[in-house]
Formats: sequence, C-alpha cells, structure tokens
Amino acid sequence: MKRTILTILMGLALHSLFAQQPVGAFPIVASKSATPIYVDAGDHWLVQKAAALLQTDIEKVTGKKPDTAHTHPRGTAKNIIVIGSLDQSLLIRQLVALKKLSVDSIKDKWEAFQLTVIPNPFPGVNNALVIAGSDRRGTAYGVFELSKQLGVSPWYWWADVPVKTARECWYNPQIRQYQHPGVRYRGIFLNDEAPALAGWSKATFGGFNHLFYEKVFELLLRLKANYLWPAMWGNAFYDDDTLNAVMADRYGIVIGTSHHEPMLRAHDEWRRYGSGKWNYDSNEMRLKQFWAEGIRRKRGYESIVTVGMRGDGDEPMSEKSNIALLEKIVADQRQIIADVTGAAATATPQLWALYKEVQDYYDRGMRVPDDITLLLCDDNWGNIRKLPKRDAPARAGGYGIYYHFDYVGGPRNYKWINTNTIPRTWEQMHLAWEYGVNRIWIVNVGDLKPMELPISFFLDYAWNPAAYPVDPSRGYTEKWAAQQFGKTYAADIAYLLTKYTQYNSRRKPELLAPDTYSQVNYQEADKVVRDYNELVLLAEKLYKLIPAQYKDAFYQLVLYPVKASANLNELYVTAGKNHLYAKQSRVATNELANRVQELYDTDSLLSLHYNKVMANGKWDHMMDQTHIGYTWWQQPPVNRMPAVKIRKPAIHTLMAIAIEGSETVWWSNDTVKAVLPAFSNHRGDKHYIDVVNAGNASFNYTIKPAGSWLQLSQTSGRVEKEQRIWVQVKWQAVPEGKHQAPITISGPNGDVTVFATLEKTTVPGLKQQTHVEADGYISMDADHLANVVDDAVTHWVRIADIGRTGNGMTFFPPFPRPATFRDTSAHLEYDLFTTDTGATKVMVYCSPTLPFNESNGLRYGISFDEEAPQLVNLHADNSENAWAQSVSDNIRISTSVHTLHKAGHHMLKIWAVDPGVVLQKIVIDWGGVRKSYLGPER
Repeated sequence: MKRTILTILMGLALHSLFAQQPVGAFPIVASKSATPIYVDAGDHWLVQKAAALLQTDIEKVTGKKPDTAHTHPRGTAKNIIVIGSLDQSLLIRQLVALKKLSVDSIKDKWEAFQLTVIPNPFPGVNNALVIAGSDRRGTAYGVFELSKQLGVSPWYWWADVPVKTARECWYNPQIRQYQHPGVRYRGIFLNDEAPALAGWSKATFGGFNHLFYEKVFELLLRLKANYLWPAMWGNAFYDDDTLNAVMADRYGIVIGTSHHEPMLRAHDEWRRYGSGKWNYDSNEMRLKQFWAEGIRRKRGYESIVTVGMRGDGDEPMSEKSNIALLEKIVADQRQIIADVTGAAATATPQLWALYKEVQDYYDRGMRVPDDITLLLCDDNWGNIRKLPKRDAPARAGGYGIYYHFDYVGGPRNYKWINTNTIPRTWEQMHLAWEYGVNRIWIVNVGDLKPMELPISFFLDYAWNPAAYPVDPSRGYTEKWAAQQFGKTYAADIAYLLTKYTQYNSRRKPELLAPDTYSQVNYQEADKVVRDYNELVLLAEKLYKLIPAQYKDAFYQLVLYPVKASANLNELYVTAGKNHLYAKQSRVATNELANRVQELYDTDSLLSLHYNKVMANGKWDHMMDQTHIGYTWWQQPPVNRMPAVKIRKPAIHTLMAIAIEGSETVWWSNDTVKAVLPAFSNHRGDKHYIDVVNAGNASFNYTIKPAGSWLQLSQTSGRVEKEQRIWVQVKWQAVPEGKHQAPITISGPNGDVTVFATLEKTTVPGLKQQTHVEADGYISMDADHLANVVDDAVTHWVRIADIGRTGNGMTFFPPFPRPATFRDTSAHLEYDLFTTDTGATKVMVYCSPTLPFNESNGLRYGISFDEEAPQLVNLHADNSENAWAQSVSDNIRISTSVHTLHKAGHHMLKIWAVDPGVVLQKIVIDWGGVRKSYLGPER
C-alpha cells in the first residue's frame, strides 16, 4: 500500500482528507492504529449500521479496523470519531448542551449532516471528529461521505471498484463540512428487469428478496438517495419477502410504487389476489379492499403512496373513463388512507403521476388535493413533457419528475446498454429545477447495471442542484472516473464514457438497421464505425495499462460498453454494405456476409465474458438482454442476425466502378455520367473511387487524371476484390471558379470516366469562423459561430457533447421571452459566404425537447442580414408520428425558407424565444444536400 491524497469535495478549496499528517490534522488511522468510533446505543438502527460499515471501510482502506463502542468515551482515547443523529443520540445532544458542538447548520433540516473536528469533547479526550446528522439518513449520508473521501466508491460492490488503499489517513480540521439535499426524495425505479436483473438476482440471491434489496439500499445511501420503486415485472416487494419492507425501513429507504400501481400494491398482486376486472366502474368494492390491504401492510414505514388509476398492465384507462370518475377514485383512495391509518390523509405522503394520458386528464381540468405531489413525467425518452407554470401558486405537495434511462414501449424498447448522456440529463433536469420541481426526482434505471454513471449523476444532481448551475458534464465525468479508477487515466476514461454514450444516443442500439447510416454519402457509415473503433483502441490500451485489481471494474464500466457498442454498430453497417455490394454485383459481397456473421458471434462472446468470466461470474445473466433483430417496438425473443445477401460472380473478368455519392456502378461505355461530390478549397475534401471486381478473375487497371490538378492515392494496381482510390486536389494549381476534371479508369473491359467537380472560391475578408458554401450547401455546428449577443436577462450557454455530432447552444435562464426582435435582443450570429442566390432552405437541428411550457410548440427566430426574423415552431407538426421520428433519430429538424438576392457575405441570426431549444447543427441547402442520417459535416 502507498500513501495517496484522497478525494477533494466539490466546492471546497482544501483537502478534507490527507494520506499523511499535516500540522494539526485529525488522525483516522495513524501510527498503526485506528481511531475508535463511538455511536450511542440508543441511536437509530441505520446509524448503527452506517457506523459498522464505516468501520469496515476504514479497514479496507488501511488494513486497520477501528474499535467501536457504545459507552461514554471518557478518557478512553486521545482521539475519537463520534457518529450520531440529533434526534436519537445522547452523545450528540450532550455535546450540544455543553456548547462543544454547534449544529445550527443542520438543525431542523431534512437529511442534513455535518463533519466537524472539536477539541476536548469529553474529559480525557483531546479531539473528536463528529459526524452529526439532523436525522437518521442525514447521519448515514455523513458517514458515507467520509467513506467516499477515504477511497471507497459507492460502486465498490455493484461495479467491483477496488478500494483505494493507504497506510494512514488524516482529516483536515480546518474544514467543517455540512450538506443537505436540494430535492426531498431522490431515487430509482428498477423496471423492465427481465431477463437480465431478474435472472441475475435469482441466481445470486434466490430472487428479489431482502438479501438482494439490502445491497440496493446500501448503494442508494452511499449515493445519498432515499427513495425506491422496487422491481415489479412479475414481482411484488411486500408480498415476495416480508423482510423486504422491514429492511427498507431499517435502512431508511422510502418505498413507493410506480405510476400504475396505486396504494402500494404491486401490479402482480392483482393477478395473485385480485378478483374480477381491474375496472372501478364494475369492481369498486374489491378494488377498495385490495387497496386497503396495501395501506394496512405498510404500517408506520416511510412511503409515498401512488394514487389514481391506469388500465390493467400499465395501459390507458378505457375510452369511457372520465375526469369525474378519476377524481372519485382519488377521493376514495384518500378516504381509505385516512380510515386505515387513523390520521388525516394529508399525513401520508402521496403522488399522482401525470404519465402519458393522465397528463391529458390534468390538462382537461382534473385536479387532486393540494398536498398530493404532482409527479410530472418525461416522454419515456428523456424529454420532459410538462413543467409547472412560472406563476403557478405553490402546492403543499410540490412537484416531482419521473425520468427514464430505460424504457419498454414505442417506438422501440431500449433496455440493453447505456445510451443516456450526462449533458442531456443535466439540461432537462436543470429545466425541472429552475421551474421549482424539487419534491421528487425518480429515474427508471431498468436493470440498474449498466447505468452506473448516469445513476450517479442523476442522484448527485438531485442532492445538490445548485452545484451544477452550468453544464458540468466533462468535469463531472472525469471526477467520477477518478473516483472509480484513480487520477492517472481519469481524463482518458472520461473521454471514453462521454463519447460512447454520445455515439449511442445518436440512435439507440435497438433502433439500428442496415440502412440507418448512409453507405455512399459523406462517408457516413464508415465514419460511424471509425468513431467507435477509435474508442475501442483507446479502451483496449487502457485495459492493458490499468492495475490488475481494476480490470473487472474497467471491463463492466468502460471496456464492455465501448466494445459491444462499437461491434453492434459495425455489425449493422457491414450488413448495409453487404446489401449495397450485392446491388453493385461486387465479388466482395460474400466476404461481407461472412464478416456480419463474425460480428454477430463477437456480440455473444462479449456478453459471455461479462456474464461468465468477468469478476468470476458474479454478474451472470446481467447481459442476457436481447438487442439484435428488432422488427417492431417489442424485443425479439432471441437475438437474430441481420439478413445478408450472397451473390455468384460473373463467369468472366469484369470491372465496375463505384464512386462516393451514388449507389450506382459504372461499366465501360456507360452513357450516364459519373460525377463525384464536389471538392472545395475551403473544406479539404477527399472523395473515393472504388475499382470493383464483379467477375471470377482478378485484373489489372490503370488510372489517369486529366491535367495536374488531382492527386490520387494510386494510379495502377491489380484487383482481387476491390481497391479504393482516394482523390484529393492540388489547389495551388487550380484557377478560380468551378471546373470538372475527368479521371479515366482503364481495365479489362474498357474505360470508365469519372468527373471530379472542383470549386475554388476566394473569399474576401475570410475569417476562421466564416462558413463557405460548397457543393450547394453549408453545414455548421451550432457552436461554430461568429458572435454571441446576450441581453440584460438572457445569456447563451454552450453545452458540451449534447449534440449527435458535437456541442449545443441554448439560453438561460430557461424562461419564455417575448417574440420581439431588436439588434440588442439575445441571438447568435453565423458568418456565411455564399456563391448561390435565390431561395435557400435552412434546416436547424435541435434536441427533441418537448413544449413543456403548455404552449403549442417551442419557437426560435431566424433571419439573414437585416431581414425581419421568421418565427419557427419546432413542433409545427406535433403528431405522434413526428414525435416518434424525433425520439428515434434523437433530433428534431425544422425548416425555414429565405431569399438571398446576392452572393457573398451574409450573417445568419438565430434569436432566443422559447426556453429548452437546444441548437445542435445548422444546414443551409441550395439543393446540394444528399440523404444521410447525421446530415452533412462541416
């Protein structure tokens, strides 16, 4: 073991823990001995448990196990650690009464804690490190905060993250830490948990019993969470194991049930014990009896009771359902709560989830009592549907958000692997926080693994939203990587985590198809594969470099998701290329079919290693989720390889030519002109020509470009299957203007001529941020701009890595602005140089945010030069089909048409109007844009 400097708390300028003794530091472990821990025998069970876990954590870090005691610590040691809650610890209350300890920072607060070093706490004791909490959870959070700083990751068990060791560790007494949560209830929903989590829990614990849940509860506490919706696919938390609820109460975890499981009854319990239809019109009495048992069973345990009703199996209510009936259901449920508990219904926390069609009922006037939390929801794809009005009166029950990292439903399930980026999660939850949603934040995490990173961020953000007023994504991810793996490789690991999730969010794996990415335009499919495989190379390099004890954690948190995601994307791209090659009669068609099979097999081998080999098989079944071969919204029963094509080559020697930008192939004497995409001296383009074998024998070829303008990667060769020739331009030799340069390819069957279009433009006053038209379009990332104009109330913010291909731009504070435009109004300016005139189409690529502000859509203004801005509505088409397209593509593209009367310099301006509009990319089209998924590159 070695001496290491331990974690730095966010927002603190000084280290709170040291691995060697600075002057006046408090010893946790020093001189081969551990400072004893004192906890009052009468304190909460959870406080006792947290102290015991701290004892174990210190031993893991240092090899020294501190003693624990419950008796009064008079003169027993020079230094002691005291752990206790304000409401139950006699030790803490005595220190407060003696004015040794001030607890003003946490008194009367919810789940607050403080860490303080105080001198002479008791006779014969020199110093005490006091971990005090305002309540039992606050105390536990303080203990686990110290554990985290010592080097024990919250994911030490759930992701096999090794404990960072040190011979000694010391606490900095100059720092008095105190924290309390921003959001009252912060938690996760274990959902869609079969086959992966269900199979694993059964093999590991015998099912979703208290042994399983104790591991979940500890994780939640270490992440400063307090709320859980338990697994519910064929499971029932209260019914499957009577100790589940007992242990939840001991750990201080607040139990709820999902949006369609009212009154703390799991959905599967109606199948087990219900009688008749799940229909309040026809079966009111039995439903009331069923619900009353849920309230009786919860006893005095902390819980949040879901009220309301959806159809059986999380379906919408029947067409006949009406607001009056639903309001009666809620009123009857509250009467049951009052009757069973013997207290007013207001004494029991409740929520009403405005999920899917239930939000429509709310929008049509349905209301519930003021003390019920309105749980607002996203669209199941990470886009918040509704937020409170800014001027809405305060509600006693407040507002919450139900968010998704996993989903079963249309347009497709997404359950297999993490596709959730930190930037998008932050941006959407920042909206919620700014609009006063601070009572409940709960997120559907599916199988829990492999959502470790987004779970950490979601709960850290819920704990302290004020710590993240601006985009924290890159900094947060690097700190998280350092917490799991140390600082040496943290920056590289954070890059991998950021990029693989950004790439996965372009299109979720379950939505991929062989034709998702263009095989011929903008080299798109090849670039997607290259992007992923560059991550694989880095991940594999780091895997070799990291110490052996980190390899299991690295595999599950980094290497597997990177390699599996890269492999899956290459699988589909290769299948698409196989289809194209078959269409083009290429000999290489069959080789690609074999490659698809190899990639399909590799997917299974990667999952097999995760399940059976990594961590000695600890996580067997956790990668059982099917994810290949979707044909509709529901998952396939087994993975199914994409269909491939096999072709028989011609029986004679046959050369064909394929080019970038077309699926056509050219033969000798073809009358259709073959023209490459245009080259521009402002883009540094290179395009390709494929010399293709379509016959049964290899052949020689030669290539001759006319003139000296072009540079070819090779000018002759022998083709077995195919050869790719890269074409570039020697711009210094090219005169101004547009030109076509012929390239003649000669082979066994004659000649084929391909034309290269060259566009050389001299731009007066060219600046680095000037975007120059070429090939009939301009494409630019939203943050590649000339000027940012803020105004007195609005400022623009760059959000790193939120885009499918780059960063994004939005404005804060996220509140509506009047749609009036002055030169001083907040807007972005883009410097353009155009060679075309007349009508031009501007396509603005935005994140698929929903009109959460009860409007008919989110709007922005757009104009060229001094023209009056047009007001563009992102949701002009707000149909179900448009929504499904936007979440499938993870983009919403809006279009405006403008007229440019002259070529030359222009300034494109985009004006702030409605909040939540996140600009990713802007494409200006004069007819040159080709079909692709991600759009043309800059």
